[in-house]
This record gives sequence, structure tokens and C-alpha cells, in this order.
Amino acid sequence: MSNIISFRPPSKPSRAQNLRALMIGLAQHRRGKDDVFWLKENAEVLGMLAATETMVSAEDLAPYAEFYDQIEEKLQFFPQYYRFFLSICLDLEDLGMVGQKGEILCNRVAEARLVRAELSDLQRAETRRLLARRGVSYRRGTSRIDDRLRRFAERAETFALPNKKAAYELTHIVFYLSEYGRKDPQLSRSFITSLEFTGVLAYLDQNHDLLAEVCTALHFAGVPPSPVWNEGVAQAHALIMPQSEVPEYPRNDAFHTYLVTGWAQTVLSGASFAAQIPDGPVYFLSNLQQCSVLLPLSESLYRLGRLRSGDWSKMREHVLAALDLPCQGVLMRAESSTEEFAAFFEGFARANENWPAEEAG
Repeated sequence: MSNIISFRPPSKPSRAQNLRALMIGLAQHRRGKDDVFWLKENAEVLGMLAATETMVSAEDLAPYAEFYDQIEEKLQFFPQYYRFFLSICLDLEDLGMVGQKGEILCNRVAEARLVRAELSDLQRAETRRLLARRGVSYRRGTSRIDDRLRRFAERAETFALPNKKAAYELTHIVFYLSEYGRKDPQLSRSFITSLEFTGVLAYLDQNHDLLAEVCTALHFAGVPPSPVWNEGVAQAHALIMPQSEVPEYPRNDAFHTYLVTGWAQTVLSGASFAAQIPDGPVYFLSNLQQCSVLLPLSESLYRLGRLRSGDWSKMREHVLAALDLPCQGVLMRAESSTEEFAAFFEGFARANENWPAEEAG
């Protein structure tokens, strides 16, 4: 009688195991701790874990113990990065790191008035939110900051044209106003329209990093994101593969897209962070074949000159005829993704010779 040996393939690591490996890789192996990109990437992953209230253990946080022990000295020597230090410190403590340095750092930042080094209302809003997490108030001009941020965000015409800086600022305004989904940001209809326009642009560009942030921002505002956009975000996340070999300068890999698409999937109750994270250094390679429509679409419209119209119903056939089949598919999916597409196209076409004068103020 022969012996039968059963073979069981190794089980796939769980989401929790992958996130633990991600934290170790980012904290200890991917970049040097004196690299500002180390601060940025670790602040981003810890912020995502804290915002989604992910359960982590003391063992998971152990790779950050040395950094946490030295964080006061680091802040003193690198005050220009105070928002990174505050964010990492507060998130570590909220995730379970034993200590109360967050309150100390918040008071130091407030006493040193480091926020006065900021020119951007968005960065002032981030600072205000960080300090408030430990009960440190930043009252000066608070209401005026919100008013200016909302005024910027409610000008939907801004977001009918490619402008990545404005687009990412828009999504982050929602993140701060909503406390990362913890409260209703009370967005106006025009604010939502701006998010819709940004989502259309992101989809046309096949920029899944920005598209994921738009989906998350809409969710925080209580507005279900387009299923077309959700599908694109899910596909992009599934096609980003963590690799064990890291180039000397891994600045242009797909890490941020991997993180924000996974974050969007998490808040939208989709599968996230399922790809195995290798031990040690990690690099994120996207296998997504992307076809941006923005350039050929803009060129076809520009060439029309005075014949260009902002009426999508009149321009649709001409525009489609000017594109190859893959780009046609992207454009038609973008068209079907929102009822705001015609309004978006009117701004995108830039066919109105008589620009409307805006009210002063």
C-alpha cells in the first residue's frame, strides 16, 4: 500500500499581513530616513491606516519605534517639515504607539508659529486639523480660510481644464473639511460639480491616482462615485504589482497610486491590498495599459479654430472620428460616467470668445 502525500500550495498572505509588510518595507528598506520622501511616503501610509481605522498591533508599529523616540529632535532640526512630523507622530499614537509626544509637538508648533511659514490656505487648513487632534487651537483667520477654500473649490470652470495642482488641492480640501470621512463636509452643488469635472478629466487622462482621490472625496461628501470610475480604480489597484527589486531612485514608481487606489477600495468596500508585499525593499510596478485621451482630444478641438463649439451634441461625432479606437472607448466611458459630461465639455472646449466677467472680490 503506497503512501499518499497531499500537496497544499502556500496560502496567500492576508490583507493585514500585506499591510504589515508594507509598513516594514517603507520604514526600514525603501529609502533612507534622512530622505524627505521617506517622511512623505510613511506619512501617507500611516495616514491611510489611521483614517480607515485599521487595526494594527504593537509589533506592526515596531519599525517606527526609533523614529518616534527621536521625533522631537528631528522636528527641532527640520522645522520646515513640521506637518510630516506631526502627521506621523499623531497617526502612530492613534494607531496604538505608546506615548504622548503628539500633544508636546503640537504645542511646540503652535508656540513657534510655524504656520506663518505657509503661503497656502490648504496647508494652513492641514496644520489647523493636525493641531486640533490634540486640542491645540489655531483660531486666527480660521473661518476666512474655509471661506477662501470653498470659493476656490466652487468655481467649477477651473476644474474643466487640465490642472493637476488645482485638482489635487480640490480633493484635499474635501479630506480636511470632512476630517477624512468623520463628518459631513457640507459641500455645495457647485463644489460637487467641481469634483465631477475633476473625475471626468482624471478618467480621460487615465490618471487613476487622481481618480481614486476623487472617488474617495465624493464618498466622504455622501455622493456615490460613478461605477465607471470605481471600476477603473479597482482595475488599476489590482494591476499594481509590488516587486522585491528596487531601482536606485524609486521616485517614479506606482506607490502613491497603489496606496490611494487601495484606500479608495477600502472606503468603498472593495478588495484592497491583496497583492503580496515582498520582504525587504519594495518597488511598485503598474501593469495597466493606459490610453490618455486628453492630448488628442485637445489637439482635435484646437485645430478647429472658430469652428469649435462647446455643444457636445454637435461636436460628439467629429471628436470621436478624430480619435483611434482605444481612445474612443475611453471617451465614451467618460461620457457615460456622469450626467455632467455635457457641462464639462462646454468648459473644456474653450469655444466662448466672450469670457464672462466675474464679480470682484
